[in-house]
Amino acid sequence: MPPTLASLVQHSALKLTVRAGADRLHVPVRWAHASELADPVPYMEGGELLLITATNLDAENPEAMRRYVRRLSGAGVVGLGFAVGVTYDDVPQPLVDAAEEAGLPLLEVPRRTPFLAIAKAVSSEIAADQYRAVTAGFEAQRELTRAALAGDGPAELLTRLAVHVDGWAALYDASGTVVAAAPDWAARRAARLTPDVERLRERPAPASVVVGDTDDRVELQSLGTGRRVRGALAVGTGAALGTAERYAVHSAVALLTLTTARSRSLQGAEQRLGAAVLRMLLAGQPDHARGVAGDLYGGLLDAPFRLLIAEAAEPSTTAQLTEAMETAAARSGETLLMVPEGERLVVLAADGGAAVAACAAYAEAQEDAPPRDPSAEDTEVVVGLSAPAGPIAVSAAYKQAEQSLSVARRRGRALVEHEELAAGSVLPLLADDAVRAFADGMLRALYEHDAKGRGDLVASLRAWLAHHGQWDAAAADLGVHRHTLRYRMRRVEEILGRSLDDADVRMELWLALKVANPPTAS
Repeated sequence: MPPTLASLVQHSALKLTVRAGADRLHVPVRWAHASELADPVPYMEGGELLLITATNLDAENPEAMRRYVRRLSGAGVVGLGFAVGVTYDDVPQPLVDAAEEAGLPLLEVPRRTPFLAIAKAVSSEIAADQYRAVTAGFEAQRELTRAALAGDGPAELLTRLAVHVDGWAALYDASGTVVAAAPDWAARRAARLTPDVERLRERPAPASVVVGDTDDRVELQSLGTGRRVRGALAVGTGAALGTAERYAVHSAVALLTLTTARSRSLQGAEQRLGAAVLRMLLAGQPDHARGVAGDLYGGLLDAPFRLLIAEAAEPSTTAQLTEAMETAAARSGETLLMVPEGERLVVLAADGGAAVAACAAYAEAQEDAPPRDPSAEDTEVVVGLSAPAGPIAVSAAYKQAEQSLSVARRRGRALVEHEELAAGSVLPLLADDAVRAFADGMLRALYEHDAKGRGDLVASLRAWLAHHGQWDAAAADLGVHRHTLRYRMRRVEEILGRSLDDADVRMELWLALKVANPPTAS
């Protein structure tokens, strides 16, 4: 179970006391976040326990507290932790009343309990919950694989899947007829979904849809390749699938595809198996990935490989790149792990191998091609390539490939390797029109102020930031008195409506000064 406010209150080391909303402590907590902003809502995503000392709040003003609490509650904040002995010796009564009125749980945090301890407790419970789910998912994968290899048909696999999801499962053939179900009573329930299965068959595989009535929630998954759907799997549960159940369903889909699609859909089954291997690698489970990969992908994991992400406007657009890499790999005897993800294609290929070289050659040919008609359909493929990696570093390689892909899009490149991003300054990565437009807009008011001869705010801001806010050093660099510089910085804050005490604001202004295009004198 994920952490809840109740589990935090019961945590003996935290010593939290419930001051309001005791009937809503069962709500899950997605994160614990400390903020002293008068309005932290723009930085919330919902599900947080917000920790405050009320440094910037009029906590003894009933109307102000009602507005504050209502805004937090409306943004999905699940609880408020108030540290006593810092700004206030006790939790102000107006805040208690406002929280009770809004139904927002309010926890009193003693002075000896740091906010960091609460954040660590939430993080630990989340990690433990995720670990339990992933472990259960891997166990389900092993059981389903053993059932599929038993040779008794899909019945045993469906039986074990139904147990793992605490529901029922059914298999349909290509015509939409139920061929197996577990438990036995589920066959009648599954038969009522034949029209939904027929509609699912019209979509390229893999495809899924969620249907249901007052009895249960049913997820339908197609089986087969994009050229022909060979069947469908129905999984009925009382609620949405959790992480472990999702692992089990994905495994069942891959295994049923392998056993039902035969030779023409073997590639689709291999892709699903590859997707399972990739998910395990991304989850930091290389040993499990090796076990599932077997002879099919095991050799690929024994040497350094590259992870690349190819993206196009349409999934079919990556077909030429796929064919080029598969042909090169086949000729050289290499193994490729290719996983389509919608408009993306994720590939693991041997470092320095023929497939990676074929990808680079394809990208080079695409960049050397004559300009396309702007009105023509977009057929370009953009590729991000990671640095060489091994099984334990696939998650980092995936992030590298995504970063490279993002840079390739901004620069109008067909392919960008992570090595290009690992050296030099970060500023070239920001050199596009959108970033410059943001920078120009951010600094425009200061440039307009200086153009009217009212001071040199831009140069003063640059010097102050360059000297990390050291007044004497920055003033000496400008040749002005430090009081003059202080006045100028106050003017910068007034004109921009931003506080220079905020580290994010200072960072944005520094980058803006680096990439902005100063207006030319008229």
